Amino acid sequence: MRARGLVVLAALLAGCGSASRSTTTHRQQPVTSAARRPTAAATATAPTSAPPSPALSALRAKLAGALAAAGPQTGALVYDLTADQQLFAQRAGVGRPPASVEKLYTSVAVLSTLGPDARFQTSVLGAGHLGPGRVWHGDLYLRGGGDPTLGGGGFNRVWEEGYGPTAAELVRQLRARGIRKVTGHVIGDASLFDSRRGVPSSGYAPDIGDLGGQLAALTYDHGATLGSLSPGAFAARELALTMRADGIGAKAIRRTAPTPAAAQPLAAVSSPPTSVLLKLTDVRSDDFFAEMLTKQLGVRFGAGGTTSAGAAVIASSVAALGIHPRIVDGSGLSRQDSSSPRQVVDLLRDVWRTPNGRVLHPALPVVGVSGTVQQIGLYSGARGRCVAKTGTLNYVSNLAGYCDSRGGHTLAFALLVDGPDNVAAFKLIGKMVGAIARY
Repeated sequence: MRARGLVVLAALLAGCGSASRSTTTHRQQPVTSAARRPTAAATATAPTSAPPSPALSALRAKLAGALAAAGPQTGALVYDLTADQQLFAQRAGVGRPPASVEKLYTSVAVLSTLGPDARFQTSVLGAGHLGPGRVWHGDLYLRGGGDPTLGGGGFNRVWEEGYGPTAAELVRQLRARGIRKVTGHVIGDASLFDSRRGVPSSGYAPDIGDLGGQLAALTYDHGATLGSLSPGAFAARELALTMRADGIGAKAIRRTAPTPAAAQPLAAVSSPPTSVLLKLTDVRSDDFFAEMLTKQLGVRFGAGGTTSAGAAVIASSVAALGIHPRIVDGSGLSRQDSSSPRQVVDLLRDVWRTPNGRVLHPALPVVGVSGTVQQIGLYSGARGRCVAKTGTLNYVSNLAGYCDSRGGHTLAFALLVDGPDNVAAFKLIGKMVGAIARY
């Protein structure tokens, strides 16, 4: 995640964070697996009637040693999903800032409510009529549906892995309708979400350093703006410029406005499905995408297109699984977010081998291979064997996910490390995830 002070991690976490530029119907929720969870008393490694195996003793020793080196503001839990057995727990019930591990909750909420196939539409609607000479008499409205991937073709190829609709696609549809000139204006409509451009951690002010853009229901090129233009006005400007480049006379205005009820649909494009949006969110830990999805949840299932409404939907979705972290936003940028290792592992356990879990697993980066975990565990047994979500703020370094262990079992784990600087903390985390994979 692109949190403040992440520069410190550059040498260790190459490629960490989202690109920056100067972005239904209800599904059945997975059945809660409360019977499989550790009891509240299981705050440390549960005793067994037989002595632990040498492999388990070695795992516990390595994890305990790394946590001791990290200091007392740490917690961890490792659970063997195959054997249905807790392997290790230390301060596992203590809530700490999850940072971008928060995106696991957001991802599961998106899958539980919207499902993996939902798409978000951006439309052009016309208030007027097409007259002689192929002239549109009136205004065109570019209405945003909260798609974080709308952008220019070149930008999307570089920053969105080639995904995302473009203004050029809309222009082709307008041309097919016979429009060659617009007498009015191209006007952006960003009314689906609120007008707050940032997140709670910035007091809702624009937070380009972390988000890489400004939040709005209508954005272009990852929430880019220009001068005093809002993201929605910038998107309308980009559409007008693309229209003119294709021979359609048009100009945009510097303000946004809601689309009139009588306006008629003229063109529309859709985002990639939510399964792809989650991969774009989680692999590179894109805070902008996470917060756009959070506001989308607020619109569709909550009190409106706000961060707080979306956070409430996320909290409700995971509460249905018996998990109750404190959720303030969707990205984990706020230090007011709070989650314990046990809560994170409970989430991972509940979705494992469910339809939602089968979408979540490939949406996570592969340790030692891709995304924000590319430089973690490179020379340990974890490389290629684990998928995990990082979480990074200044002096907060977290990792949670799944490992296919050397012994053939699938393990769920959460490692939350507060206190040490991020470089030192992720070195210790790399040792821990290596030990988990070698178990």
